[in-house]
Amino acid sequence: MDTIFALATVQGKSGVAVIRLSGPSAHGAATRLCGTLPPFRMASLRALKDSDGAVLDRALVISFGDKASFTGEDVVEFHVHGSRAVIGSVLRALSKIEGLRQAEPGEFTRRALENGRLDLSEVEGLADLIDAETEAQRRQALRVFSGDLTAHTEAWRRDLIRAAALLEATIDFADEDVPVDVSPEVRDLLATVTRGLSTQINGVAAAERIRDGFEVAIVGATNVGKSTLLNRLAGRDAAITSEVAGTTRDVIEVRMDIGGLPVTFLDTAGLRDTTDKVEGIGIQRAIDRARGADLRVFLQEEDEVLDLSPVEGDIVLRPKADQRKVKTGAVSGVTGEGIDELIEAINAHLSERVAGAGIATRERHRHVMVRALECIESAENLISSGMESTDLAAEELRSAIRSLEALIGRVDVESVLDEIFSSFCLGK
Repeated sequence: MDTIFALATVQGKSGVAVIRLSGPSAHGAATRLCGTLPPFRMASLRALKDSDGAVLDRALVISFGDKASFTGEDVVEFHVHGSRAVIGSVLRALSKIEGLRQAEPGEFTRRALENGRLDLSEVEGLADLIDAETEAQRRQALRVFSGDLTAHTEAWRRDLIRAAALLEATIDFADEDVPVDVSPEVRDLLATVTRGLSTQINGVAAAERIRDGFEVAIVGATNVGKSTLLNRLAGRDAAITSEVAGTTRDVIEVRMDIGGLPVTFLDTAGLRDTTDKVEGIGIQRAIDRARGADLRVFLQEEDEVLDLSPVEGDIVLRPKADQRKVKTGAVSGVTGEGIDELIEAINAHLSERVAGAGIATRERHRHVMVRALECIESAENLISSGMESTDLAAEELRSAIRSLEALIGRVDVESVLDEIFSSFCLGK
């Protein structure tokens, strides 16, 4: 492979910036700039010089061998001062070294995948970890990146391989010293995998909401204080407020962190009958977005009827608590009355929604696991139909194993035979 280099930290001015090299020529190229390299995984201060001997910066230099690096290749990192001038000068110096090229987007991680340092699910977890904005997103992404999904998948894979091996043994080695009826153990193994897959499949929707975020729509008639409430929640003037009815025409979105969960609040047009064509479009958009939201907060009088009605789980509050004598069940964006209670209610509702979240976080994961589960169920039906269908059941289990391969991208096709030989001493 080529030796690649790139800025590994964010663009722009910072205290420290990291420039990474990876590939077979990484160590040699780095010595062109800094002289001798420090021992592996030990940081040492070095002067970085260009081809003319001019000092570019004084940087911490760390080198890694291919067995201990992120990419699985020889790696060197320059921890330089984070000014644009310093970063630019070091990158220019590297670009002039023969055999080096600028890394493409995601290429360091791609090499980590290709060299077996990460699997597919861990790569997805890393991407989610980098994008994480809230505590819940960070925890979820870190679990995937740390290999929790991989560990579950490998456990399911081992059980399926064991079950397939038992079935294969009854077919190919009937005269050997193997159990006559392996179906009880096979059924137990398949039941364990089925429970695990079903739990994760059921938790994907909640996990996706943690990753992508929730939408909470603020709904009500005109001039009930929806935009004022949004501004109070956001802590800034995100929406224009006015005493003129119908000021909000389009849906205004503000993303926030509520109890560690990512939440986008939607300020929608006031619901009323109108002859204004533009306002009418805004009202229809408001209804459509509110219906598609995960939760709706209604600012509504007790006897008021709107074009959109609350459903179970929605929050209904009286508007303009600052103008009421009885403030129970009311909220005000002007004074902040009832805001803490509203946030607690939203947090409780959304926390309940994500309580069943698993470690499978994407629709891709769900699709793969559903396919594997279908194959397992088919195998169970074939086993129940008698020994004459054993070969078909074994093939269904092999299909389930191949389906799970898409989760982590790593399944050894020889594992079934390996299990047979090691378990039943049949490699003679």
